[in-house]
Amino acid sequence: MEATLSAPAHSTTTSANPWNGGRSPFKVSWGKLMMWYFLVGDSFSFASFLVTYGALRFSYNSWPVPNHVFRAFPGVPEDVHLPLMFVSLMTFILIMSSVTMVLAVHYGNAEKNRKKVAMWLFFTIIGGIAFLSCQAWEWTHLISEGMTISANPFGASAFGWLFFIITGFHGFHVFTGVIINIIVTSNVMSGVYDRRGNYEMVEKVGLYWHFVDLVWVFVFMAFYLL
Repeated sequence: MEATLSAPAHSTTTSANPWNGGRSPFKVSWGKLMMWYFLVGDSFSFASFLVTYGALRFSYNSWPVPNHVFRAFPGVPEDVHLPLMFVSLMTFILIMSSVTMVLAVHYGNAEKNRKKVAMWLFFTIIGGIAFLSCQAWEWTHLISEGMTISANPFGASAFGWLFFIITGFHGFHVFTGVIINIIVTSNVMSGVYDRRGNYEMVEKVGLYWHFVDLVWVFVFMAFYLL
């Protein structure tokens, strides 16, 4: 005599996965949460550089005066001094690129308007390339005047290597952002995010771009104002 076991009549079988993870404690998607984690971690890198700059800045009896170091402007004769005018232009370009990124995120989230998202991302890319071009000119000009990572005709030698390392690290972030924006723009134009049903990737890239712009404010304050 064989005994058979059967499920109770009232039991039901479900195909749902009973273990599919919990809810995000911050009410954001996994991708945006990871982007925030990355940005917080990256902020410590910039903070360590800027703290080093501050420690060395105030350990020297004399320090290069920004008005004397950053006085040149493309196309203007060398004997005409325009203190901080060029870096002001660079800052304006970067801030405006942040505005265009805001508009790209808005048209993606609120309207899912592919053409406008692509247009504003394109302007963001142009802003990033323009900023990098300005930085390349500034570096070339300073090197031609004798400022390198090991020498500085304007004063303390530490200023030179700190300037090139910190602004170079920031410039690398801008360059990375430009490349990512190009990829995302290509996806927007090909309808990738329309098929997904959301433009969250544009928003995540926007978070990164705004972070890079915010960091520039502190770099600008450290090198060009103090």
